Amino acid sequence: MKGTIFALGALVLAATSGAASAQTMSYAQAGALIAKSCGPSIERFCATVNIGTGQMQQCLTQHQDQVPRQCFDDFTAVQTGIAKRVAAQADAGKACSASAQQFCSGVKPGDANILDCLLDSVKVVRPACKQTLVDAGWAN
Repeated sequence: MKGTIFALGALVLAATSGAASAQTMSYAQAGALIAKSCGPSIERFCATVNIGTGQMQQCLTQHQDQVPRQCFDDFTAVQTGIAKRVAAQADAGKACSASAQQFCSGVKPGDANILDCLLDSVKVVRPACKQTLVDAGWAN
């Protein structure tokens, strides 16, 4: 069961689409939320579904009259939260370019050195950069 629920992160990423919400979500948070609200239904109705195929949500939908509404609401929240986190990670270079030039000009690129510098400077980087680092899950 734990392996099944943990593997839901891959399923959620495969099914992710749509607009971003106000909060991002890690795969661990996503797995925990889905396990809490959907775990019993997954075990009961979808235990034989291969998680990597992206068919878990379809299986749950086929049994929607017996699956708690919270499961579907949480599934949507997970998809949206992970999509926003992935988008923030992809946009970090652009959003933090000016801050990187200002605070990390002497840092050798590669091996996440620029990211480490930005995280060390997170209290003084530009607000858009700081928000992107937070949304990406790299800063608090």
